[in-house]
Amino acid sequence: MKKTFSLHAPGKADARVVESIKHNVRKYVKRERRKTLPEGFDLWEFACRVGASAATSETQLLNEMGAAIDLVVTAGASEVYLEITAKPAHRIPYVIAPVVANQTSLPAASPAPAAPATPALAAPQPS
Repeated sequence: MKKTFSLHAPGKADARVVESIKHNVRKYVKRERRKTLPEGFDLWEFACRVGASAATSETQLLNEMGAAIDLVVTAGASEVYLEITAKPAHRIPYVIAPVVANQTSLPAASPAPAAPATPALAAPQPS
């Protein structure tokens, strides 16, 4: 989806127009995720760009799209450019570090080096 949305609509509050844009983004993502994945892929990955125009748009993560749209609105732009491209991807497995059988405790941490005392902060010596 490559689209430029106007942030002002006659007869509608600007906040409702912004919410409508965010709703359209969520609706598009849900529709794309329902599509059948190509053979050998696990999920859909979304490449997103947001800005006041296509030339000034910046790459964003999908879960940061709402905040990025809000930044464009607070900057005072009259429209917002959105680009969302779905591409098939592989899930990266979460790997847990193996536990060594003979290891009963964590390795000892190295001691922190002692900070040298400065004369201004040193405690006075009794006479």
